[in-house]
Formats: sequence, C-alpha cells, structure tokens
Amino acid sequence: MVSIRAATAEDAQAIARVHVESWRTTYAGIVPDAYLAGLDEILRVKLWQEWLGGDTVILVAERKGEVVGFAHAGKVREAIEGADAELYSLYLVKEAQGRGIGRELLRVLAAVLMEQGFKSLALWVLERNRARAFYEQCGGRIAVSRVIEIGGARLMEVSYWWPELSVLTELD
Repeated sequence: MVSIRAATAEDAQAIARVHVESWRTTYAGIVPDAYLAGLDEILRVKLWQEWLGGDTVILVAERKGEVVGFAHAGKVREAIEGADAELYSLYLVKEAQGRGIGRELLRVLAAVLMEQGFKSLALWVLERNRARAFYEQCGGRIAVSRVIEIGGARLMEVSYWWPELSVLTELD
C-alpha cells in the first residue's frame, strides 16, 4: 500500500536520498559517471529544505513508512505550448518503479495544481530517459526539444505537455 501526501520540512532528508539514488540509477549510461558519483546528498538536503519552504507543490509517496518517491511542481519557468504549470521533477527509487506509484503521484499532483488554479502542465525529460514512455502512456504530447549540459556532456532534452490537467486526474 502506497500513500501520497504533501511533503513537510521533515521530509528533506528522505527526498534528498530518493533524488540522489534515483539519479544514479535512472541516468546511469546517460549522464557522465563522474557527475553521478559526485552527487551530494547533504547538499541536496539543504536544497530541499529551501524548496520545501517555497510556494511550489511537493508530494511524497510512502510505502511501509518510507519515502520511495516524490513529485515537485509549480509555475512554468519558460513557455512550453502555453502551459501554466511545470513538473520540475518526479523520481522514484528503482524498487518502487513499475508499480503505479509514479502514475498516482502524477494524478494527485494534477489535482492539487488544479485546486491552485492551474490549467495545463509541461515538463522536461532527457531524450534517453526510459521514463519518456511513462509520460507518453499518461497522455503527454511532445512539444519541443533543446540541448542542455550536465557534467560536461551535451544532452538532448524534450518537453511534454498536457493542455488539460483534468486528463491526469483521471489516470488509473
């Protein structure tokens, strides 16, 4: 059984652990190994403490009392097909992937964003990230692409968008 809830300041450590662990498993072979090895959980805790005090939406997924995933969203940072909200990150530890937890996080997140008056959602994902199939299964449409740099490597990133957040609230 998984529960989804709003993150609190006390979740910063757990979110940072999931963030670093999931980057290392998700982006192995995509992002340079040295960059992944250098990810600092203590630094991430400080960042998450900051973000948890901000005006964005941060949800955590818990299984057996342990945080196994999170989603972070808020106002769109740059125009993508007219979307007004952006999913900044959605990560799960490897053991929690493929169990419907990401779908539930996305569903609940969309409902919270709608309550806050948002109408549509966009996100950026690395082109070689296997999670792209997940976003496509959830109805995301490819919008645009761009080149970014991570750890000295130039990587292609694509954006997905949902013109109507309500579509995501109906995921099962």
